Amino acid sequence: MSAGELFERHPANPILTVEDWPYPANAVFNPAAAIVDGTTVLLARVEDRRGISHLTVARSPDGVGDWSIDPTPLLAPNGAESEQWGFEDPRVVWIDELDRWAITCTAYGPAGPAVFLATTKDFTSVERRGIIRHPEDKNAALLPNRIQGRWVLFHRPTTQYGGGHGEIALSRSNDLVNWSAREMVLQPRDGAWWDSLRIGLGPPPMRTEHGWLLVYHGVKQTVSGDIYRVGLALLDLAEPTRVLRRLSSWVLAPTAPYERTGDIPNVVFPCGLLHDQARDELRLYYGAADTSICLASARVGDVLEALLAEAP
Repeated sequence: MSAGELFERHPANPILTVEDWPYPANAVFNPAAAIVDGTTVLLARVEDRRGISHLTVARSPDGVGDWSIDPTPLLAPNGAESEQWGFEDPRVVWIDELDRWAITCTAYGPAGPAVFLATTKDFTSVERRGIIRHPEDKNAALLPNRIQGRWVLFHRPTTQYGGGHGEIALSRSNDLVNWSAREMVLQPRDGAWWDSLRIGLGPPPMRTEHGWLLVYHGVKQTVSGDIYRVGLALLDLAEPTRVLRRLSSWVLAPTAPYERTGDIPNVVFPCGLLHDQARDELRLYYGAADTSICLASARVGDVLEALLAEAP
């Protein structure tokens, strides 16, 4: 663990690389995470040797090693123009009302990135629900339950590459098909801040007694290129556009060699978060340098204590 960082890297990092894959690929990174019947399931973004991504399942008894990786993708382009350049950066959340896992990911096509929704019972097959937010939009995840009768989707409505400021917003829906206009949740901070260029949602927000725990990536532009770090915020349970706390400092930054060197250097990009209640531990699964999959952990109590110590 680097000085001042809340999350500690697992000594086995990176826990998955392309060398572990059962078929040829360029890189594996940015995984969603779930626990299914006691097994840790990662839904990994796999970039093939054309540069096009799909999503493949890896399973582990302890979430660290002894991985079993499916020989074929769970979700891959099927010929639709909106997904012809691949599926990227999944998030998953269990929805009691649907009795299924909801997968939100980025479908990439000529019109740009869009938010795609699919559902699954056990990550062996998938039901495609299609595009739910049209280009340009990405970094999306659902809350596990309705708020005041409506579903809530966090997303970044425009990618804003080229120096613009990307933000985290939310939209609401009665049916998971038609969505309201975006409402602001969190914006980049002006000036020299570590999250001043753009920000985007990490894993689906996690319910705690103090509010929704929101993990996000923040980007700072430097003369040597962009740097991706991980930050935290706490949102009101009943009205998630209300930000209760936002941590001033990052909690994980690209300092390890496997985070600083790769297809895109200086990147830690979280998409999966699991809560081990027995150990009071958060397990954060993230992509490192757009090349490999890594794990970092923190105590839930320490994370909430740090957030609650921030000024409102």
